Amino acid sequence: MSEKVIVGGVGMIPFSKPGASPSYTDMGADAVRRALADAGVGYEQVQQAYVGYVYGDSTSGQTALYEVGLTGIPIVNVNNNCSTGSTALYLARQAVALGDADCVLALGFEQMQAGALKSHWDDRPRTRARFQPIMLELTADVPDLPQALRTFGGAGREHMQKYGTRMETFAAIRAKASRHAANNPLAIFKSVVTTEDVMNDKVMWPGVMTRLMACPPTCGAAAAIIVSERFAKKHGLRTDVQILAQAMTTDPVESFDPPSLISYAGFPMARAAAQKVYEKSGVDPKDIRVCELHDCFAQNELLSYEALGLCPEGEGEKFVMDGDNTYGGRVVTNPSGGLLSKGHPLGATGLAQCYELTNQLRGTADKRQVEDVQLALQHNLGLGGACVVTLYGRG
Repeated sequence: MSEKVIVGGVGMIPFSKPGASPSYTDMGADAVRRALADAGVGYEQVQQAYVGYVYGDSTSGQTALYEVGLTGIPIVNVNNNCSTGSTALYLARQAVALGDADCVLALGFEQMQAGALKSHWDDRPRTRARFQPIMLELTADVPDLPQALRTFGGAGREHMQKYGTRMETFAAIRAKASRHAANNPLAIFKSVVTTEDVMNDKVMWPGVMTRLMACPPTCGAAAAIIVSERFAKKHGLRTDVQILAQAMTTDPVESFDPPSLISYAGFPMARAAAQKVYEKSGVDPKDIRVCELHDCFAQNELLSYEALGLCPEGEGEKFVMDGDNTYGGRVVTNPSGGLLSKGHPLGATGLAQCYELTNQLRGTADKRQVEDVQLALQHNLGLGGACVVTLYGRG
């Protein structure tokens, strides 16, 4: 990076269930106003904006931001599946790092519909259509399950078969998420559940998954103001949170060959992005004490531990059982409650992760605060595919 990149401000609204939220225009504008207030800047000082959403018409980003102001700035709409919010952040960071702008807005929102994710187009090839037979063949025994569940549940089953991981371990991850979310006023689910509660919930895939192991469709919005160090100093803004390194990857050959649902579910993308971030920053994963990662399913949280180098491959279960994924352990994963309990409005998720980690580094996470945080890691995955890994540090 040629310019030091600062997270000047963050904003997030409480997440809610489909049908219970304001419109995406109101949610997006609210999150932006909160981020501007947190940064201490006016919208007229924003020079560019990148707006992420998955389910919306073209230029929905403009429609939301016009509620904040009409300043004529470039507004770029972003859609990268579940990593959409982090992609908007990636582009905002890049604009500042390259010196193209000094104050850039990244916004993500989603007004979702109830039920499993689905395509809204049936007259054209689906994303990943070329490789879909891999998933269909490897999960041919459960043809009636939704494809996302087959993908991530199948990846979890493959890990169980390969390493002896138990279903109870995934249930423990979900229970941990609920304990963390209980301290997050912005999370959608704040009720604490036990491992036994998760195991006894509705069975979605016998021996593999219950309903509580899957994140719910959610509505919400989050935003970040990304600034250069010179802009922050000129305007008297805080400089205590920096983006130290960031990487985005898409599917390599290894995602599909040889056929593996662990690979199909994004493991090679995540591993490659994390390695690039560690190499750029000179940080060892052993130095990470807090991480917001993409737990769209409890199974994917465990896989992500290994992909990000938080534990060796095959030792995800030990990592969980030793308590190394929560307070008092080695890495507090998803102190916000994660996608499983905080919620997963696709376009907003990456920026909600940024919101949480910024507050962790500032020491303003209240009951969720992790002690002595100097570094924070973010992992956001979208199949199709794109993975963004971001490393933050204290200024």
